[in-house]
Amino acid sequence: MIAVSCLQCGTPAVRDDASFCRRCGLPYGDAPRADAELPTCPVCYLTVDDDGRTNSLDLPGLRVDLRHHMREHDRHPVGDDEWLEALREGDKLRWGRWTAPFETVRRYLVTGQVDAGRNRKLAHDMIVTAMTQINRFGANATIFGDQPEWEAARTAVSELMERYAQGRR
Repeated sequence: MIAVSCLQCGTPAVRDDASFCRRCGLPYGDAPRADAELPTCPVCYLTVDDDGRTNSLDLPGLRVDLRHHMREHDRHPVGDDEWLEALREGDKLRWGRWTAPFETVRRYLVTGQVDAGRNRKLAHDMIVTAMTQINRFGANATIFGDQPEWEAARTAVSELMERYAQGRR
């Protein structure tokens, strides 16, 4: 049986009778090569395991390919992306008087870590610094030498995190 997508790069099969991935040349259903960079889910930023699969969100114990995992996010959203998109202005996110790089903030809201991911540069500004402080010290920490502006930024990020985590309304 042919898998619906390549386990190494995540590229979907174009035809039912396709046997090799058009992008990396690996036969569909074969485990990724040991030296290959594995694909990451653009929704939850989860990188597939060494077998090219991840645990199913629907059925515990079932291992699924990346495309199947991405379809499962329709039933298992990571947060309220529609609301977050409503706050988007180009490649920035604006809420209240705050702005920050959209992708960086979304990644933080989903993973809870200030991590730009592989081969990405993290954009530093007040909001990203506030996210770093929350990650390190917690949302309600008292920081020695803190300034009102930094505390306000942490409060804004905390409120954004809480609203995003509520999910779709």
